[in-house]
Amino acid sequence: MRVVIALGGNALLRRGEPMTARAQRENVRKAAEAMAPIGREHQLVISHGNGPQVGLLALQAASYGDVEPYPLDVLGAQTEGMIGYMIEQELGNILPFEVPFATMLSMTEVDRDDPAFSNPTKFIGPVYSEEEATKLAAARGWTVKRDGDKFRRVVASPKPKRIFQIRPVKWLLEKGTIVICTGGGGIPTMYDGNGKLRGIEAVIDKDLASSLLARELAADFFIMATDAEAVYINYGTPVQRAIKRSNPAELRKFDFPAGSMGPKVEAACEFAELTGKSAAIGALTDLERILRGEAGTTVTSSADALEYWPPRP
Repeated sequence: MRVVIALGGNALLRRGEPMTARAQRENVRKAAEAMAPIGREHQLVISHGNGPQVGLLALQAASYGDVEPYPLDVLGAQTEGMIGYMIEQELGNILPFEVPFATMLSMTEVDRDDPAFSNPTKFIGPVYSEEEATKLAAARGWTVKRDGDKFRRVVASPKPKRIFQIRPVKWLLEKGTIVICTGGGGIPTMYDGNGKLRGIEAVIDKDLASSLLARELAADFFIMATDAEAVYINYGTPVQRAIKRSNPAELRKFDFPAGSMGPKVEAACEFAELTGKSAAIGALTDLERILRGEAGTTVTSSADALEYWPPRP
């Protein structure tokens, strides 16, 4: 079975943790431990978020005043290499030596007229107090929005149209390679008025890009691993309920936050509708159980109605 797993950026660098290489490697090690059993039994493709990482690189670039900061497309390429390297190394320390790995720098095309450019929603970088965020927004021309009880920078997150490296990824899979690709949604690119491909100042949503990746690769199962056990309705209230199984039409009746669960739900619905196969959203530590339908939220067109997990005692 061919499985695509999309790792959340916050699963690799958890909220509130120090943004250090050591902290990130420790989280990658935990992710590798969760993915290794699937890598032993199935063809595995891994994508990942990069919101915290690309935001940190942008901050570091802005702090050096002698040169113009690198744009977000270049920083996205840097994070693909950095995170891919760590995943390769940590998975390689668990799986047999004979298992080959490859990290593919992936460019993703977006539409120049995408409305997302006028409504930034993608969180990047660390969290700030409201006072800190307001000062940084004024000083650096950022757009900031509330993220839970804190504030973060937001940038445009246009919808992916095409992933350019699909063919070499397929070639690698045919040779039994575990592939890490489309990191951070892929390097954001679009064609200019002269027909030339250019990088753009954006961060593509990794879940929507991963759904496109899974469809283009004819994956049998698509999992989005996050820090939530499942998709909840009325999350954070006394009447919250965890969804076990749903068809896309039922799931789309609910309003999920644009900056967090919303893109994951839409990505799962797109995959299920367009392929007739199953997508799932759940906790990184539950990957094997999610694949068996024993945890997380499964989205499939074969579901007749919405099913909920029993409430926790």
